[in-house]
Amino acid sequence: MPRSLRLTTLVLALVATSSFAVDHPIEGDRLGIADPPANAARRKVVFTATRDFAIDPTTVADPRSVGATLEISGENPGDGSSGVIALDPSLWTALGTPPGSKGYRYLDFNSSTGVRKIVFKAGRKGGNLGVGGRGSAWLYQVTQPQGSISARFTVGSDVYCAEFTTFQRNQPGKVSSKKAPPPASCTLTPPVCGNGTIESGEECDDGGTMSGDGCSDTCQLENTSAICAGVPSVAGTSIASVRVAAGLSSPLFVTAPRLDPNRVFVVEQGGRIRIIKNGILLPTAFLAIESKVNFSGEQGLLSMAFHPDYETNGRFFVYYSNTDGDITIARYQVSGNPDLADDTSEKILLTINHQFANNHNGGQLQFGPDGYLYAATGDGGGGGDPLASGQNLMTMLGKQLRIDVDVETPPYYATPAGNPFPGAGDPFDLIWAYGLRNPWRFSFDRQTGELYTADVGQNAWEEVDVQPAGTGGLNYGWRVFEARHCFDPSPAADCPNPPTGFTMPVLEYDHGQGCSIIGGYVYRGCALPDLQGTYFYSDYCSAFVRTFKGVSGGDAQNLADRTADVHPPGGLTIDSVTSLGEDARGELYIVDQGGEVFKIVPGS
Repeated sequence: MPRSLRLTTLVLALVATSSFAVDHPIEGDRLGIADPPANAARRKVVFTATRDFAIDPTTVADPRSVGATLEISGENPGDGSSGVIALDPSLWTALGTPPGSKGYRYLDFNSSTGVRKIVFKAGRKGGNLGVGGRGSAWLYQVTQPQGSISARFTVGSDVYCAEFTTFQRNQPGKVSSKKAPPPASCTLTPPVCGNGTIESGEECDDGGTMSGDGCSDTCQLENTSAICAGVPSVAGTSIASVRVAAGLSSPLFVTAPRLDPNRVFVVEQGGRIRIIKNGILLPTAFLAIESKVNFSGEQGLLSMAFHPDYETNGRFFVYYSNTDGDITIARYQVSGNPDLADDTSEKILLTINHQFANNHNGGQLQFGPDGYLYAATGDGGGGGDPLASGQNLMTMLGKQLRIDVDVETPPYYATPAGNPFPGAGDPFDLIWAYGLRNPWRFSFDRQTGELYTADVGQNAWEEVDVQPAGTGGLNYGWRVFEARHCFDPSPAADCPNPPTGFTMPVLEYDHGQGCSIIGGYVYRGCALPDLQGTYFYSDYCSAFVRTFKGVSGGDAQNLADRTADVHPPGGLTIDSVTSLGEDARGELYIVDQGGEVFKIVPGS
């Protein structure tokens, strides 16, 4: 991997955008990387550059505003790499009076990204730049003697770089170097595709340069089979969280196109969709349809889903409450700018009356492994299902729908073959499952195709339902049952025992533990292979993060509470979880109604 592109130490960078970077080649005083065999928790990194007049934090942007990233990488194939690490702006402190006059300090006591401390200081005899990190979240692995190791540190448009080419110690498990002269330039050259490590501009790197195997000859994704190619992984199931965005307005959902590992899209309830691109929240909304959306209570823009062929057809779908309060499922098109949708391209597929009450809207869209669009609606609102929607197959409320959206003429949808109620007539033949109260987030296991649905309960019980792959027509019980418990209010409770004809949840919890379940995802990401198959979920009121893995005898197995593990560093908190999310690589996110998005990452 060329020296200029794998510049090793730190990339503190780039929440500000600028057309031209300002290079600051610096002397590297010391670099030490430790990677004890079979003990990732004891990994360490130290980098220092001292008394260098090229380092002057008083002349650059404030990292508290523009954010920063960090990368340390070796040059040769098989060398280690930290990957690009986004450093949370809230963990920076300005030094001096006025603030910033003496520089900045970054502290993350939990080392949630592997980086614990960065000092970026001014001095009369030259400035200082130092980095310290440790733990399994620090991803640089030393499995062989390293080639040149470079360091890149960027704040706004200012790029600091150092390069170490000679070593006091260079062997598997440990590298140390001192007194490196400044490189000629910080300018990056294109990455070397085919060395097995993802670098800047690459979407995958499987160690080869042949197209047709999922990762193209230019290291771009061809299909999902190569989604993890070149992504560093960590053994074990230890997790933490790092904040990746703040300042959002009532965020409700996070998702991504299946072949886009560089962006995640955040749905804001008021009617906008925002993009986090390479760790940076873009200032301009991808889609802004506030004028179409009733943003009130539980209503608003609630979800989006990208067509499986989004890379070629540019289509995505949204679920929102229109200005009458009715549920609307619509199709949109991306514009010629990949970061902007064409807001004039709307094609409305379905409008479902929802004017009785403004709660229980459901609100999830998700494409299934069969290529069809699935949607989940609430029962229409009010306590106890006063519209009796849950068990009524002649209403679209309280249902999961399965829709063929590859239709070019109005109404822009069709009923897929295999739907369980084909004789019900349009649109009721779109119903896939029923007996739901307010399903708030469902998802498909990427590996098994199983459908996990979290259904918000009435006054006592929350539930998670699991549907075998490709199995339609299930009745989840509402309002006859609330979770596994008899609810049917009139004229008298009449709940069959055993509950023949009903599908009982695999997990339930009472309102002593929470009040409104937030469904999540089965983890199928790249960074934590030992976590594969684990389902994550949360609760709006208590903000816990819990998991289970597997179902046996109708019951969720291996239950665990991971709330303490994902507590964010730096005095931050996760307060009101509105959704969990998943990016292209299957990594998971936690959405806080207060305007923040956190990513679940390997822990120490």
